[in-house]
Amino acid sequence: MAYQLYRNTTLGNSLQESLDELIQSQQITPQLALQVLLQFDKAINAALAQRVRNRVNFRGSLNTYRFCDNVWTFVLNYVEFREVTELIKVDKVKIVACDGKNTGSNTTE
Repeated sequence: MAYQLYRNTTLGNSLQESLDELIQSQQITPQLALQVLLQFDKAINAALAQRVRNRVNFRGSLNTYRFCDNVWTFVLNYVEFREVTELIKVDKVKIVACDGKNTGSNTTE
């Protein structure tokens, strides 16, 4: 089973809302909607692992960190993200890092 982290993105939320509307209008079953979401999880994880090649450097002050169920969670304050020509500053950011090579586990958000 793939990680379900990306269901809370704009794309994932839009998909879930569309599936909910189709269920409400009885055009699909809840079981089919679940299958679609599981396929979305697999596809988005695979696409990000295979197609994204950009690198971004960041620096900030570590507020908190946690390691639970093979998932790292970091909360940083006053963070600077740098790409080749861009600099973006944010007051606070939460980073969730999962082992991309171990997607066979039943890890959920």
